[in-house]
Amino acid sequence: MWELTQACDLACKHCRADANPERHPDELTTAEGKRLLDDASRFDDGQLVVLSGGDPLAREDAVELVEYGTDAGLRMTLTPSGTASLTRERIETLADAGLRRVALSIDGGSAAAHDAFRKETGSYERTVAAAETARQAGVPLQVNTTVCAETVDELTEIRQVVEDVGAVLWSVFFLVPVGRGRVLDPISPARAERVMEWLWEVADEAPFGVKTTEAPHYRRVAAQRGGNTTGRPTADDIGRRAGITAGDGFAFVSHVGDVYPSGFLPRSVGNVGERSIVDLYRNTDLFESLRSPDSLRGKCGACEFRHLCGGSRSRAFAYSGDPLASDPLCDYVPEEYDGPLPEQSFTDRGSSTAD
Repeated sequence: MWELTQACDLACKHCRADANPERHPDELTTAEGKRLLDDASRFDDGQLVVLSGGDPLAREDAVELVEYGTDAGLRMTLTPSGTASLTRERIETLADAGLRRVALSIDGGSAAAHDAFRKETGSYERTVAAAETARQAGVPLQVNTTVCAETVDELTEIRQVVEDVGAVLWSVFFLVPVGRGRVLDPISPARAERVMEWLWEVADEAPFGVKTTEAPHYRRVAAQRGGNTTGRPTADDIGRRAGITAGDGFAFVSHVGDVYPSGFLPRSVGNVGERSIVDLYRNTDLFESLRSPDSLRGKCGACEFRHLCGGSRSRAFAYSGDPLASDPLCDYVPEEYDGPLPEQSFTDRGSSTAD
């Protein structure tokens, strides 16, 4: 994932980037970005690249970069914001440039709820219109949703919106307290467990796929309920290997070129201006430790599902400063584990069908 810019006209309550309308003067240039895409193509044939932000469409070269990456053999996807930049012409141009998927955020089951969370009147309407334009342009749609105390009661309504807009995948992100998201309340571990059980039922009957972000224990829930217990799931229709976690199958490049295991785990291992993204991913101590489930500590380290799940390394870091510590959102306690439990500094407000 490459964060093209932190510029964005929205001021969403959960924003990891703490975005603002102005672009940073030290953003990677178009030429530097193309070198990054060339480097990324060395990972594997058809490497998946997500252009994110802020609002990636705040950069005039977004379409050029999609086209360049496509010509380099990359599977290019984009996560734009629901702003005035998301025009029909822009979406159609991106489709012509080879865009493989667009991911739009919907955080409320109604315009009022979504716009309040996004702090922008009209955001919901523009997002739904963009989803229809993407469908007409033949670009598969992914819907991203943030789960926190403010949005959890909206999940059943959002699930219907996801179906109505024709999404192929619902990516459900469980809050990590970074950026502006530090002021939001997460849901409790017990509530998160119930939400994941409900998501498993949704995935079984919905016409779209379901994945979680920063909540890999959804895989453990699926395994316990009769799902995949043999290892990581297979790739989806755009080559996104399911089962990735921060630093393991995933790397994040900031707008200025710094490389992190995730945008939610702010510990840099270097800059793409000095070392290639492939080298930084494969040959740095932090990334190597994150790819070793047996290096995990506490409850996660003792868990029999650690090779399938591994917990959110970003959330562990946010709460403890240790990316290898236990994920405090996980409610599961291994049968043979009798050590200390992570601090349960969560709230549990309200109820919903997703309860």
